[in-house]
Amino acid sequence: MSQTEQLKNFVLSIYHPGDAALEKFLATWEEGSATRKTILTRAGETERNLYFITEGIQRVYYYDEQDREATMVFTYAPSFGGVADSFLTHTPSGFFVETLTPCSFLKTSFQQLDELMKEYHSIEHLIRLATNYAFAGVLERMIEIQCYTAEEKFRTLLKRSPHILNMIPHKYLANYLGIDATNFSKLLGKVRL
Repeated sequence: MSQTEQLKNFVLSIYHPGDAALEKFLATWEEGSATRKTILTRAGETERNLYFITEGIQRVYYYDEQDREATMVFTYAPSFGGVADSFLTHTPSGFFVETLTPCSFLKTSFQQLDELMKEYHSIEHLIRLATNYAFAGVLERMIEIQCYTAEEKFRTLLKRSPHILNMIPHKYLANYLGIDATNFSKLLGKVRL
């Protein structure tokens, strides 16, 4: 299946914006790729692209001057990626976007997407729905981070995305969950679903 077909199927799983709008929407995307450990966006830069990942894994993370790092989200096929708040508000990103594996993706610019949203209300509706789903995920994640024990976080991750243990190095998963790598290893041996 081509990258454009993957994007089309993903979009249609969210909302059908109409044939003409969908055709124009799909035409704004261009193919891209990156090798493993490539920084696509740096903190302090404004996110210029919205990505649609078709192969590989990316992560968005925070890093500060005290060498503290926090993995915020992993994105992998088929899903949108990038730093959404920076992209949508044209403000500097507080996060880095890095490829954990070689990645293939489609990308489009804010300008192209904005022009389409002005021309087609249905594209604006599609973007709003996708943003709503992302926001709901962020709120759910905040509850997990603030209220769950390490084991509850681990169990929740495994219920939501059991395949992730084989895709992403465990040190990044431990960081994402906000638990020590040693505790993560213990949970691997202890927790069964």
